[in-house]
Amino acid sequence: MTLASPDAFEAELRAIGAAAARQKVTEAPVGPDELESELRAIGAERYHILHPFHHLLHNGKLTRGQIQAWALNRYYYQASIPAKDASLLARLPTTQLRREWRRRIEDHDGDGSQPGGVERWLALTDGLGLDRDYVTSLAGLLPGTRFAVDAYVHFVRERSVLEAVASSLTEMFSTNIIQQRVAGMLRNYDFVSEETLAYFKPRLTQAPQDVDFALGYVKQHADTREKQEHCLAALRFKCDLLWAQLDALHFAYVAPALPPPGAFRP
Repeated sequence: MTLASPDAFEAELRAIGAAAARQKVTEAPVGPDELESELRAIGAERYHILHPFHHLLHNGKLTRGQIQAWALNRYYYQASIPAKDASLLARLPTTQLRREWRRRIEDHDGDGSQPGGVERWLALTDGLGLDRDYVTSLAGLLPGTRFAVDAYVHFVRERSVLEAVASSLTEMFSTNIIQQRVAGMLRNYDFVSEETLAYFKPRLTQAPQDVDFALGYVKQHADTREKQEHCLAALRFKCDLLWAQLDALHFAYVAPALPPPGAFRP
């Protein structure tokens, strides 16, 4: 018997994988409710509420400096959300869709009469004792944070409208993490107050409203199995980049606690 060379064996495996992928995307689409179940299963497995850094944060195991590092880095994500949403807004084809997505931008940027999420996040960094000019300069940002957030903005700008909307569906899981975070931080850190954490209260009503629209849109427009697979992949990607941001924080400030040159040092 003649054994195939390693190169031939690898080529055969690639061919089998490609054939399986083609078969999968040519399957009939699942129903809307089953698609929702598949989306929610991704969150149950991958959402960053499961990350060790969040367990430390919520359970009172971090120092003030480590929490400052988290808030400073998270600012870049918060500040980039309106830019991400604006890039999608420009591609939406109807007035109704643009009006819905414009509301999200106002939630984060404010409407001129009251502060939005970005300003409330800066109130959090203020309350933790960080210099606002330093935070907004991004001078202390971890490279891992920058790469992850920039990848998200690029994804929403370059992928289909359906994939971009699907990537926002991590908000399906955000209510639980907000409740855990606020309760845990108020209970465990004497330098944190309800005023410091004011960013989170409006998100308890804004996020479910965002989900109602985005989930309905995905369930209606993902009408082939291929489109459904793209939506599932978009949500996995979003979960991965949220996880990657916490990986960077954990490596730099928890273990082995090696912040890279130029990064914030408590």
